[in-house]
Amino acid sequence: MSLRQRLVPYWLLGPGLLWLIVFFVVPMYFMGELALRSGTVSTGYTFNWEWANFQDSLSGHTEQIARSFFYAGVATVLALLIAYPLAYAIAFRAGRFKLLLLFAVIAPFFTTYLVRTIAWKTILSDSSPLVDVLKTLALVPPEGRVLATSGAVIAGLTYNFLPFMILPLYANLERLDLRLVEAARDLYSSSRQAFIRVTLPLTMPGIVAGVLLTFIPAFGDYINAQLLGGTQQSMVGNVIQSLYLNQRDYPEAAALSFLMMGLILAVVVVYIRFAGTGAFMGDEDETRA
Repeated sequence: MSLRQRLVPYWLLGPGLLWLIVFFVVPMYFMGELALRSGTVSTGYTFNWEWANFQDSLSGHTEQIARSFFYAGVATVLALLIAYPLAYAIAFRAGRFKLLLLFAVIAPFFTTYLVRTIAWKTILSDSSPLVDVLKTLALVPPEGRVLATSGAVIAGLTYNFLPFMILPLYANLERLDLRLVEAARDLYSSSRQAFIRVTLPLTMPGIVAGVLLTFIPAFGDYINAQLLGGTQQSMVGNVIQSLYLNQRDYPEAAALSFLMMGLILAVVVVYIRFAGTGAFMGDEDETRA
C-alpha cells in the first residue's frame, strides 16, 4: 500500500477533527480559563487559578441540579415508553405509510425549538380546550392549572426531545433480522417471550442511543422550565443562564457548566457500563449475553 493510500483515512477524518477543534476544544479551553478567573464586569476578570469558583457555583443550587435530574429522567422514561411502540409500528406495521409516518416524526424540526415550546404554552394555558377536558375527566382540579407546574415542564421536555428517541430506535428495529423472531416462535416461544428474549436485547443499541440523546439535552434545557414552568420549577440550565446574562458572574457560570458536563459524563459512563459496551457499540453477541 502506498503512502498516499495510507493517508486517505486521515484525510477523511480531517474535516471532522478540524470542526471539533475549532468549535469544541477551543471554546472549552476559553471557558475553562474563564472558570479560574476572579473579578467583576466593572473591574475586569483576572486569571489567578480561582478554584473556589467551582465550590461556590454549587452552593445554593443543589435543588435545581436534583430537579434537572428528575425532570430529565422522567421525560426520558416517558419518551422511551412512547417511542418504542411507535418506532416498532413504523418499522414493521406501517407498510406504504412508513415514509409518511417518518416525515411526521421529523416534521416538528421544521419549526424552531422556541416556537414549539411557546405553542405548548398556549396548549397548556388555563383557557385551553385541553385543560377543560382534563378538568372534565377530573385529572385536574376545577380550580387547578397545568401551566407553571412540573408536569408542564416534563411534558414539554418529552415532546421536544421525543424524535431523538424515536429515530435511533427505528433505525435499530429496521435492521432487525426477523428470521430470529420467527425462529423463537418455531421453538414454541410466545409473542411476549420472543419480544423479551430476542427483539428487546437486539434493540438495546437503539435504546442506549435514544436515552443518551434524550437525557443529555433535557438535563441542560432551560427553555421549557422558563416558559412552561414557574419560579419553583427552575432547572440548572436556568441557573447558568441567570449567572451569564443577569448576574454577569461569568467565572461562576463557566465553573458550574464544567461541573455539570463532568457530572453528565460520569452518568453516561456508568449508564453505558451498566447497559454494556456491546449494547452501545451494537455488538449483538454481547447484547444477547
